[in-house]
Amino acid sequence: MNKFDCDRVLLSGDEAIALAAWHLGVSLGAGYPGTPSTEILESFSELGGRAQWSPNEKVALEVTLGAAFGGARALATMKHVGLNVASDPLFTAAYTGVSGGLVVVSADDPGMASSQNEQDNRRYAQAAGIPMLEPADSQEAYDFTFAAFEISERWKIPVLFRVTTRVCHSYTVVRPRQAEGAPRSPGFERDIKGRVMIPAYARLAHRKLRQKLAEMQEWNETSALNCVVQGSNLLGIITSGISFMHAREAAPEASILKLGFTYPLPMRKICQFVQSVRRCVVLEEGDPCVLEAIRAVGLQVEGKAEMYRFGELDVPRVRRILKGDVSPEPPIPPGKPPQLCDACQYRIVFESLRKQDCIVAGDIGCYTLGVLQPFEAIDSCVCMGASLGVGLGLRHVLPPAQARRVVSIIGDSTFVHSGISGLVEMVYNPPPNGHVLIILDNSTTAMTGHQEHPATGRKLDHQPTHKLVLEDLVRTLGVPRVHVVEPRAGSDGFDRLLRECLQSNQLAVIIARRPCILIAKQLKQYEEQRCDCPPALPAEADVPVPLSFQ
Repeated sequence: MNKFDCDRVLLSGDEAIALAAWHLGVSLGAGYPGTPSTEILESFSELGGRAQWSPNEKVALEVTLGAAFGGARALATMKHVGLNVASDPLFTAAYTGVSGGLVVVSADDPGMASSQNEQDNRRYAQAAGIPMLEPADSQEAYDFTFAAFEISERWKIPVLFRVTTRVCHSYTVVRPRQAEGAPRSPGFERDIKGRVMIPAYARLAHRKLRQKLAEMQEWNETSALNCVVQGSNLLGIITSGISFMHAREAAPEASILKLGFTYPLPMRKICQFVQSVRRCVVLEEGDPCVLEAIRAVGLQVEGKAEMYRFGELDVPRVRRILKGDVSPEPPIPPGKPPQLCDACQYRIVFESLRKQDCIVAGDIGCYTLGVLQPFEAIDSCVCMGASLGVGLGLRHVLPPAQARRVVSIIGDSTFVHSGISGLVEMVYNPPPNGHVLIILDNSTTAMTGHQEHPATGRKLDHQPTHKLVLEDLVRTLGVPRVHVVEPRAGSDGFDRLLRECLQSNQLAVIIARRPCILIAKQLKQYEEQRCDCPPALPAEADVPVPLSFQ
């Protein structure tokens, strides 16, 4: 029996969202893998849903927006920094609205367990004018997904569905409801003024959006997505998401207003609650978003001290907040630092970069661990795809002796995600002394759990599809030196090649290719499946390019 086929099932928040999407008849799920959101689409695919990895989050949102324009229910998933990439279509999608239903999952990472920043994506809801829901556990992740699609279809607008690491990865009991009847069949209805955002139409769309938000705020005043847990009137807590769970344990005697529909806020309901208690504390992880909104209407409520803005909240921290304790917190016990696998090809690459004293503009992926000992061979890491732009900027301005030491390094999945534009920049505005890009190709998106991407030649469910050949793309863009090499321990081949490229004063791309050792067995199985299937394109399109130094 499938673990999802039960009346009462233990699910993570990610799995609960996937199950709700399946029960809702979602036609398409698209996203880019990123902890803690990855398992949503993987679980949706396991259930039988149509799920796909897109090259990046912007494309994923645009694909699902198109599906929603066609009257279908669609789900876009990403981690919090991924929403930065998708923010361009997100803001305008609030104007265009949708014909079907569109839910955009933003999986935030308070405490930066696996991220480069700690941004609070609740800010996006207000900035874009997008309604937002925040579940507190797996049951709510399931139920709120139904509510999100209801809101999206009622007001014809995308809905932001914000979850956090603890909700995504914690397991709680879910009681599924009966699957809904099939949603109405997709079909295109022309709406030029509603979907073509030239200024004349966009001005009208903005006014329409604000009217929708006003209607949703009024509806939210009596919505069951917000609830009051009655307790003592001596202490009231306004909270949302996982913070509600911490508050219940830290202050079981308190009255709590739990907000589930957190933008636009139900201000009358909040006002009534504040007036019903003697002391009211707003408890929220990250930025003081709710606190600022409540104080803006003149209500006297307390917030947390600035020191608690950083990292996740837990029960001890909530108790300290309620006591007003601002003494230094106990230090977090040091854990074992992460490191590259012993057999990882990246070790050879980073040893060579360190040996040649390169200035390395790094990127996002497991290879980012090259910044740690024993290599300490990465000098910058900003966001997906930034290695190229940062490296080129350094090459343009540094004295020639330093500029010739600059190298950009990026993984295969990250290169497809947002490195291609940087490569176009490299060819279009080449530095006077050239530049060297190393693409670390391990045939997977390793850091998030070995997901597929366009250059692996496999879809989300590992079925074969057309493969993007990186070296062909690089050559097509006009890079004069393109090398494909397999770094090997005990050989100085990579070291020699890197030195030659640095000394050439030309644009050079080195593709260091060797499959991740952790998926070698699976890759063999996938290739056997590929051989059993007819090719999607003519056979010559999939002929691998031999490894060489030519």
